[in-house]
Amino acid sequence: MVQRRINSKVDSRFQSQQPDLDPTGSSRYPWMERSLQQLKGWSRLRELHETSWSEGGYVMREGRRLLNLASNHYLGLSPWLEDYIEQIRELIAAGGEPYIRMGSGASRLISGHDPQHEALEAELALFMERERVLVFTSGYMANVGVIQALVGRNDAVFSDRLNHASIVDGIQLSRAKHYRYPHRDLERLENMLKSWCEQHPTGRALIVTDAIFSMDGTKAPLPKLVELKERYGAMLMVDEAHSIGVYGDKGKGLAYQEGLHQQVDVIMGTLGKAFGLEGAFVAADGVVVDYLINHARTFIYNTAMPPMMAAMLRIRLREVQEAAPSRKRLMQHANLLRGLLQERGFDTGEGDSHIVPVLLGDDRHAVKVSEAILQSGIAGIAIRPPTVPQNEARIRLTPMAIHTTEQLTYACNQFIQAVGRGGAPESVLIS
Repeated sequence: MVQRRINSKVDSRFQSQQPDLDPTGSSRYPWMERSLQQLKGWSRLRELHETSWSEGGYVMREGRRLLNLASNHYLGLSPWLEDYIEQIRELIAAGGEPYIRMGSGASRLISGHDPQHEALEAELALFMERERVLVFTSGYMANVGVIQALVGRNDAVFSDRLNHASIVDGIQLSRAKHYRYPHRDLERLENMLKSWCEQHPTGRALIVTDAIFSMDGTKAPLPKLVELKERYGAMLMVDEAHSIGVYGDKGKGLAYQEGLHQQVDVIMGTLGKAFGLEGAFVAADGVVVDYLINHARTFIYNTAMPPMMAAMLRIRLREVQEAAPSRKRLMQHANLLRGLLQERGFDTGEGDSHIVPVLLGDDRHAVKVSEAILQSGIAGIAIRPPTVPQNEARIRLTPMAIHTTEQLTYACNQFIQAVGRGGAPESVLIS
């Protein structure tokens, strides 16, 4: 048997190919073909594009070197394992294992609870100034598992209309009644809460919100949400996916920055955005964590995070806490980018965070602009429904702390030219 040499580039014969979208239904799955054809006609067909990272906040895609304004790697901390291998080896050895172990081998409740998991959770609990922390394998798993555990068929969840899809999916799986209030509309939220609590005095009520909304860059009104949860005896869960590492002293998040971290029942933070690695955690009172260990299905039935990653996260946690200069630079970069675009009449929404959306409206136009800036050396991806509401397609721009003023000024100029080449509708510009 002849063995083939495995190269870094995948053999072209095994590359995934764009399916021939045949609307006649001659394939084995005609309903899938019709669905894909419809998405293509709407300029909403999602495709994978091979992307590799390079130094200095750039990526390589389709043979082009692109300034990466399309990631969640906000602090720009090193993504290279080689920079940390000796530190990881030391932590693993201190935990009693002879070598760096890549896989956990089981779920946490069977035999996958490694000393690195135990240490990471203890260190994150100190960081978040909460009694306990529970680590999940992703933010999606955390949100789905926590919501499904906290509420059930006889309960209700009150969710901001622009919350992340993982929150929506968690609510659906919980079978609780789902109330969606308009974005940051506290009056509507209170009316919903008051009505439901009066009619269901024994049911549990859970308010869930993103801290920073990922596609708009707006902030949740956390002080008012805490007031409402206390007034109506509800629980409050805050998804800090895009704020952990970025806001608050040492990157402890938006709830900490506003002095509310002890009053929020459950804080979820991801470790794959500002932390630049993978995984997520939930910070809460000890009894809440014990309850989740026994009821959160995405924790109970999921293979544990690799011990090597847990060790790397312990190292990264120290880096994040010491990254105050990077946090300051990140905000300066976002303000620069937002200001330059607004000066040229672009609608960047209501947010003032490190996420800078440029609202374009039409799906096809957003795709054309994304393709045009790619040709100019800028990675900025078109965000279309169902990720954002109908007629609110946009380019989501996210600078990193390691970018420079010159890079961002160049990117802004290229963006302006790209919109012109794409034939911008008048609605793109604001007066």
